[in-house]
Amino acid sequence: MSNLPEVKIGVVAVSRDCFPESLSVNRRKALMKAYTEKYGTDSVYECPVCIVESEIHMVQALEDIKKAGCNALCVYLGNFGPEISETLLAKHFDGPAMFIAAAEETQNDLVGGRGDAYCGMLNASYNLKLRNIKAYIPENPVGTAAECADMLHEFIPIARAIVGLSDLKIISFGPRPLNFLACNAPIKQLYNLGVEIEENSELDLFEAFKKHDGDERIPAKVKEMEAELGAGNHKPEVLPKLAQYELTLLDWIEAHKGYRKYVAIAGKCWPAFQTQFGFVPCYVNSRLTGMGIPVSCEVDIYGCLSEFIGTCVSADTVTLLDINNTVPDDMYEESIKGKFNYTHNDTFMGFHCGNTNSKKLTSCNMKYQMIMARTLPEEVTQGTLEGDIISGDITFYRLQSTADNKLRAYIAQGEVLPIATRSFGGIGIFAIPEMGRFYRHVLIEKNFPHHGAVAFGHFGKALYEVFKYIGVPVEDLNFNQPKGMLYPTENPFA
Repeated sequence: MSNLPEVKIGVVAVSRDCFPESLSVNRRKALMKAYTEKYGTDSVYECPVCIVESEIHMVQALEDIKKAGCNALCVYLGNFGPEISETLLAKHFDGPAMFIAAAEETQNDLVGGRGDAYCGMLNASYNLKLRNIKAYIPENPVGTAAECADMLHEFIPIARAIVGLSDLKIISFGPRPLNFLACNAPIKQLYNLGVEIEENSELDLFEAFKKHDGDERIPAKVKEMEAELGAGNHKPEVLPKLAQYELTLLDWIEAHKGYRKYVAIAGKCWPAFQTQFGFVPCYVNSRLTGMGIPVSCEVDIYGCLSEFIGTCVSADTVTLLDINNTVPDDMYEESIKGKFNYTHNDTFMGFHCGNTNSKKLTSCNMKYQMIMARTLPEEVTQGTLEGDIISGDITFYRLQSTADNKLRAYIAQGEVLPIATRSFGGIGIFAIPEMGRFYRHVLIEKNFPHHGAVAFGHFGKALYEVFKYIGVPVEDLNFNQPKGMLYPTENPFA
């Protein structure tokens, strides 16, 4: 199944009727030329029916971009712009909207050719607020055709996440494990975001799994897994059960997604899962996440929501990890100090049992779950995918409805270091500037759980805009603040 939206932005130019309409026409043409030359035509549509000067034009433009299949809107101020009609465009458009404006082109045309969109953007923003209309406005929203083309392109991952959330269903199985209140999930905020949730018992899942006994598709699915694992297939005896489980989840998604287009899963994985199913689901979780269907561990509802947002923004596989353990002194001294520009407190290990997709591991091995095998027979804990996480840029982030039912989030950019972990599970050595302070004054102080989503690349800019757009208050949108920028709770004398 396709589990990510395809974004098509309708570009609608607007004009105040006391300014030459030709300014908006020509500037729209220049914007589209700059965009298509650099990025192609697949993601944008130029509304040709009119330059919006009135409410009637607004209706005509909306009908046109809807007919063209646009699910995102760009309101382009070619001049000062009609503040009522242009904001009504965003009000009545069913999808994310952005506002950008044209800069003046040359000192040789500042009489008849001056558009004053720099001024018009102020009135547009004021009117958006008056009407309680959400819109994305870039950091520098007034620019040349080439600059506005770049802004349009940067809007695509933001729009993809917002469109995705509006049509997302989260499917969960079972309550969180005992003694696992860390992933407590007040679901009211899901509905506020427009996300549906279907909560099921793990007994429902077990029944569906048993109905897939002997499914004729199992051998083909096993061959897929064998090809993926290669030499790392150390537990071939468990593959038929894992294949049966994967088919169970995929069939459940098709049968239960209902009117929603996109799905994410918050799955149960312990304590009774192993003894009843006879395996752990980590590897299957990793495979579905690799298909663009995020699956979180331990019924972490906001974890899988975060993963889905990251998948939309990055258009790539993500993972969910514990912010897990410190880097030992001797490892820091031997492998990091003097080789990378990080203090010891900037580093930590991100780990989970085996849910990270094979494409995001340096190598992978199908093994048993060592922690669970300390109290259970080893043969029922098979199914983890172990390996060191690939090095490179990452963004660690999470969207959370905290215990007081408020929407909060954090974003921290850093990297996975190219250092062998010498440990087990899906694990990597992470380095985030000023992580120690961020850990204390954001993660601890603001009561975030130990799970964080990981996107492979630096996507903080887009994630920040997504979180703002969907309603996370700026004071609750946290990031790893640089040295010299104190957190509100940070002791200035420490």
